[in-house]
Amino acid sequence: MNQLPFYGDIKAFHAHLYYTDEAGVEMAKQVAEQAAELFDIRVGRFHQKPVGPHPVWSCQLSFAAETFGQIIPWLMLNRQALDVFVHPLTGNEYVDHTQGVSWLGQSYELDISQFMPNKPV
Repeated sequence: MNQLPFYGDIKAFHAHLYYTDEAGVEMAKQVAEQAAELFDIRVGRFHQKPVGPHPVWSCQLSFAAETFGQIIPWLMLNRQALDVFVHPLTGNEYVDHTQGVSWLGQSYELDISQFMPNKPV
C-alpha cells in the first residue's frame, strides 16, 4: 500500500505560471523576473505549447519549501492576469499533482495519466 507523504516529505515547490498567448508570455516573463529579483527561485523555460500535465502554455518557478510563505503571498498579489498552479515536490508525482495543490486564479484540468500507476495487462 502506498503511504501518502506528510509535510516533512515536501522538499520543494513548483509554481507554474499559465498563459495562452504572446501577451501572456511577456506578462509571465515580467512576473518571473520580478520574483527572481526578490526570492531564491529557479525560473524554467517559457513553453509556448502544453507540456507534461499542463493543458496550456506555462513556465515553472521552483523554490525551497522554506520560502513558500514568502513566495506564494507575493504571487497572490503580483501574478497580474496569470493563473498559477502550485504543487509540492515529495517524490510521488501523482500525489504532488492531485493532493494539496493550489490554484491562484482559474483552475484547469491536468492530464495526470502520466503519473498513474501501471495497470497489469
